[in-house]
Amino acid sequence: MSTLVQVRGTTARVRDVIAVGRPAFWVVSIVPYYTGILLATHRLIPPVEEWPRLVVGAVVMGPLVWLAVLAVNDAYDLPSDRLNPRKAKSPLLDGRITLRAAKRLAFAAAVAAVGLSLNVGIVFALGVLLAVLLGYAYSVPPVRLKTRAGFDVAVNALALGAFGPLAGWAAINPDLSDFPWLMGLQGTLAAIGLYLPTTLADLDADRAAGYHTIAVRFGARTTYLIGYAAWIAAAALSVILAATATIIPRSMLPLELVMVPVLVAAYRKLIGPGQSFKGIIVLSALFLLPCGTFALTYTGVL
Repeated sequence: MSTLVQVRGTTARVRDVIAVGRPAFWVVSIVPYYTGILLATHRLIPPVEEWPRLVVGAVVMGPLVWLAVLAVNDAYDLPSDRLNPRKAKSPLLDGRITLRAAKRLAFAAAVAAVGLSLNVGIVFALGVLLAVLLGYAYSVPPVRLKTRAGFDVAVNALALGAFGPLAGWAAINPDLSDFPWLMGLQGTLAAIGLYLPTTLADLDADRAAGYHTIAVRFGARTTYLIGYAAWIAAAALSVILAATATIIPRSMLPLELVMVPVLVAAYRKLIGPGQSFKGIIVLSALFLLPCGTFALTYTGVL
């Protein structure tokens, strides 16, 4: 009986740790990571001999990096999380994980991420180290970039839009000089468009806690318009790249001309003050259609 209780207790603790790491977020970095691999290899499926390193890289980019940055973020965001209904089931709020344990968990995950990343390559490892340090700078005082309007957006947008593809590229080719930087720019613009609505969802809680995020500083409407403008710019850039056959094959131009108005209209419909995270998820899923088509055309399948 005692053994069964211990097993259940261990299972519950593991479940709480996974909850802090937010598995739903892992795909947000693994997809750009895979995109970088695709850009470097021109193949949908990378060479078999590369799989062991690339799988290690995916574990680092997904579970470990997210656990490192989210655990420390939860630890320092408790004042606003207590006021935020969206965070009601956080393991830190109901005492399933203590504040001290969260900080230790963040440190252990960060060390594991950097340590494992060395098996992928030194350039990849340096990038992971930078990502972890930025994650700490985002959450931990006195730097706490989350509460510095503009920096909060820059950290998240660059991490999601540019760092992910760079990491995938570096896992294959440590020479970054040939990396298609315009794709990093497009990814960053799209990330701005998708990230800013999350600040609107937390606006009331952040304002009550005294956190000067971009949404708190500029208000809901201005923040929404900045995100909308970035989304339109990302969509327009994809049309230009396809029209000039720069990175995006010209054969994708007809699809781009159809999808861009759809994505712009969908943003206006699904994203905005008062909208929930469901709208962000639906828009992201819609965005995967041109992304998937790009992967097929870039690798010569279509």
